[in-house]
Amino acid sequence: MTTTVLYQTTARATGGRDGHSATLDGTIDVKLSTPKELGGAGGTGANPEQLFATGYAACFIGAMKVAGPQVGTRVPADVSVAATVGIGPRSEGGFGLEIALEVTLPGLEPEAARTLVDAAHQICPYSNATRGNIDVKLSIA
Repeated sequence: MTTTVLYQTTARATGGRDGHSATLDGTIDVKLSTPKELGGAGGTGANPEQLFATGYAACFIGAMKVAGPQVGTRVPADVSVAATVGIGPRSEGGFGLEIALEVTLPGLEPEAARTLVDAAHQICPYSNATRGNIDVKLSIA
């Protein structure tokens, strides 16, 4: 599969989960902290799962805006996506992720909302990157 890259960005992390991460252009600059649930001290820093969740949620809305005209559905201005990302040990060894996207589409009929969400899930680059690797649960609130 070939991707024609239209945009790319680079971020550099230091110190791992208790370090620092920033995009090279300076638009994102975050302190990182390991959650207590993963054996860390907690703290005020973000963690990779939070960053992944925020990116996936925003990207999925973008995918719905692309999918909307394709399926004949207007995406409500007050659309929202809550992305929940969980991490833990895998039965096969190592660690894995689990993702749930809860999509809120005020004013859309359930069938139109489901069609839109399913179409967006085929378009979204995060969905394409995780497909076959991570269980992504989709729900409509």
